[in-house]
Amino acid sequence: MSSPRVRKVADRIHVIVAEMLERRIKDPRLGFVTVTDVRVTGDTQGATVFYTVMGGAEEIDSTAAALSSATGVIRSEVGKQLGMRHTPTLAFVLDGVPENARHIDELLVRARESDAAVAQRAQGAAFAGEPDPYRRRDDEGASDPDGH
Repeated sequence: MSSPRVRKVADRIHVIVAEMLERRIKDPRLGFVTVTDVRVTGDTQGATVFYTVMGGAEEIDSTAAALSSATGVIRSEVGKQLGMRHTPTLAFVLDGVPENARHIDELLVRARESDAAVAQRAQGAAFAGEPDPYRRRDDEGASDPDGH
């Protein structure tokens, strides 16, 4: 669990990096990038910036290269705006959450289709044996154990 100070630093880095990518970094390799999260170490010496990219593998690779080359510029701006004694090192990591969510959605669609197929097969089915297999005392004509 991070301290409130570390969380504030992470939130501030998130805003600074997002603004830098939107306004100041003009690398043509940079795709449509969204900064999803920033995690800062407890000593605020390192920050991991998670991002997503719209597009396929080619856009992801070119964006990773653009971020790698712009890391120094982004880090210096983070240092200026934070005003801390030591500027945290930045590491850019492609966020896997959207891909995992897409995979889970696909699995849910398959499960719904399978459930629908089972329900369709069961629609005209009949029970094996009697519809109500349980014996009842009234059916046997016997009274309950107390003799009533």
